[in-house]
Amino acid sequence: QVQLVESGGGLVQAGGSLRLSCAASSDIRSINVMGWYRQAPGKQRELVAQIGSGGTTNYADSVKGRFTISRDNAKNTVYLQMNGLKPEDTAVYYCNARVIRVAAFYDYWGQGTQVTVSS
Repeated sequence: QVQLVESGGGLVQAGGSLRLSCAASSDIRSINVMGWYRQAPGKQRELVAQIGSGGTTNYADSVKGRFTISRDNAKNTVYLQMNGLKPEDTAVYYCNARVIRVAAFYDYWGQGTQVTVSS
């Protein structure tokens, strides 16, 4: 079982920056993939960024060049640095941890943190 706690959301003007943090209850070196997803009102949850245990990253096209995902293994924490924020980035952001086993994978989620970007 992995518990995730997000922080760092808030209200920011367009063009501004925020940094989200996700603290895990387990050693994140044992977690195969950690990521950030977001869900806007009336829309499905979508992938924002992922980082593998080896440091490989993956981003949604809509955030490439603006967002950066990183991990601090010593602190069991994953970050999402968001620059150049746009009103369309407004959503609840969720931290995800995926543990991959031979026959299955397990997803764990945080409670979410609200990000609101005003125009």
